[in-house]
This record gives sequence, structure tokens and C-alpha cells, in this order.
Amino acid sequence: MAIFFQGCQFNCRFCHNPETINMCIHCTDCVKTCPVKALSVVDKKVVWNKDICVNCDTCIKTCTHNSSPKITYMSTDQVLEEIKKVRPYIEGITLSGGECTIQKDFIIELFPKVKALGLTTLLDSNGSLDFEQNKEILEYCDGVMLDVKAVNKDFSDWLIRYPNEVILKNLEYLLSINKLYEVRTIIFPDKDDNNKETVSYVSNIIKDKCFYKIIRYRQFGVREDERQVLGDYTTDEEYALRYVELAHSLGASKAYII
Repeated sequence: MAIFFQGCQFNCRFCHNPETINMCIHCTDCVKTCPVKALSVVDKKVVWNKDICVNCDTCIKTCTHNSSPKITYMSTDQVLEEIKKVRPYIEGITLSGGECTIQKDFIIELFPKVKALGLTTLLDSNGSLDFEQNKEILEYCDGVMLDVKAVNKDFSDWLIRYPNEVILKNLEYLLSINKLYEVRTIIFPDKDDNNKETVSYVSNIIKDKCFYKIIRYRQFGVREDERQVLGDYTTDEEYALRYVELAHSLGASKAYII
């Protein structure tokens, strides 16, 4: 079961769900365009009525702030009740986003309750939180799915618009405490040097200790202006397989393409 959190410090050029980057600023532009009146303004805030929403995403297409009004504010107990509804059919939960660790106190409160149900717990993270300095978030966490999008600092600054030093620190720290479930890197066909540098760096560190997803860049969901920069295509599978082979040659035996 995936639980998505709103908000992210990154502004990745290739983000396929940019509506999760920012919190709603209640500008009300989306209210005017909703075809079924599922959005309204209450006390100067946009309110979403999910019972009549038809999920046409007109509001998301209208929003110019990389946000969405389709957000539900919940306590950890309310989230737990939703988890219990599907408990017989799942093995665990994954917290994603946006970037879930922005709301670390919520996670610290939620995970022990989830573990009490006998479920596994994973964090899908961009690596912005220094896990070594925030060990309490890992106490009831079974593993972290970590994005390592670029090793080269300049390329990282351009690609994700955020420093990557703490991400690379987390890569080694999580591996050292056996909390690294998988690493993910996106491959762009016209960025050979950066692809090779990142895949080589990660592979040499993780070896066969965890999964390594070599992800083909896909244009779906990417903002139009960013598609013009990155390209309006999907990375060729044969091209991406070169980097899986590179990873294998460096000892990352659990690398595979998606």
C-alpha cells in the first residue's frame, strides 16, 4: 500500500507528478475551472469534496504552482484505519510523495502503529533528510528506497535543483546499517558521462547488498517546459541495458531495468 505525502524540496526537471511539489496556496484558480463543482472556498481556503470529484485532473492542469487541491489532512490514527481496511491483502506500506520525510514526526508516530499490525514499512525518499542525524525515523523502518539521481554536483544542481551531498552520505550510511532496500537512477540518452559516473559510483558502493533500479526516462507527466529541455521520448531499452551491464560488471548483481 502506497501512501503519498504532499510537498518536496526538490524541483526535478523530470518529475512525473509535479503537482506534489508544493502545498496549495489557496489562490482559488482551480475552483473556477472544476467542471463538477468539487472544489469550493471555505474561510479563504480551497476545500476538496472527494465524494463528487470525478478525477478529471482539471484542477491540476489549471494550477500554476506545482500543487493540487486534492489533499486530505489526516492523523496517524486515521491513516491506520485506512490501512486496516486492506490489511488482509498487503504485506506492508510504502510512504512516498512528494517527499515523505519532510513530515518526519508524523512518520515516527505512524510506523510503530503499522508494525503492530505485523506489516513491513518502507520509505521512498529523495535522500534530503540526513538519516544519520535523524535515526529515530529508522527505528521502525524496514528499509529506504533511495533516489541517487546524479553524482556530479553541477549536473545534480541542474537536474534536481538541490545539493546532493547529503544524498550520497545517506547512500553509504543506510547501507552500513542494513537499511538500504533499493537505489534508483534515471538514465537519459544524451547524458552518457553523467549516466556512467552515477551508475559506476552507486554500483561500486552497493555491490550485491541491495536492489538497483536503472530507470528509463519517460516523458509522461513531465511538465511541458521541462520536456522541451529533456526531450519528449522514452529512453530506449537497449540503451538503458548498457548501464545494467555496467552495474553488473562492477558487482551490483541486483541491478535491473524498469
